[in-house]
Amino acid sequence: MIEEFKKFALRGNVVDLAVGVIIGAAFGAIVTSAVQDVFMPIIGAVTGGLDFSNYYISLSSSVQQGAAYVDAKKQGAVIGYGQFITVAINFMIVAFVLFLVIRAMNRLQVKEEAKPPTVAEVPADVKLLGEIRDILAMRPKM
Repeated sequence: MIEEFKKFALRGNVVDLAVGVIIGAAFGAIVTSAVQDVFMPIIGAVTGGLDFSNYYISLSSSVQQGAAYVDAKKQGAVIGYGQFITVAINFMIVAFVLFLVIRAMNRLQVKEEAKPPTVAEVPADVKLLGEIRDILAMRPKM
């Protein structure tokens, strides 16, 4: 059973998947930072200083109106639709980047398929044998 697990765990697909998950997590952190630290402040500046991360709907009377979203969550039940907007923008950026990557990979695959197969040089002994065969085929039969 241990040998079978080793075969499974060290199979190329499993290792590739593990690398993909690790890179995906790192890429997710980069995108999250880009959205929160770059895009959302720009969107806030364009819309007059709006900060989506603090938009919420209070579901409890114990939540103080005008409190920051983090504080409002501590006070009671709230729906943080501003956070949802931020996460949706994260998703759109990740989806768009993945689209670009897959599109580029598909173009590379099409270019590779379009290349004509290279003709390998015929070894000298095979050429010689072919010539001998052709000479023998031309001789009259007795």
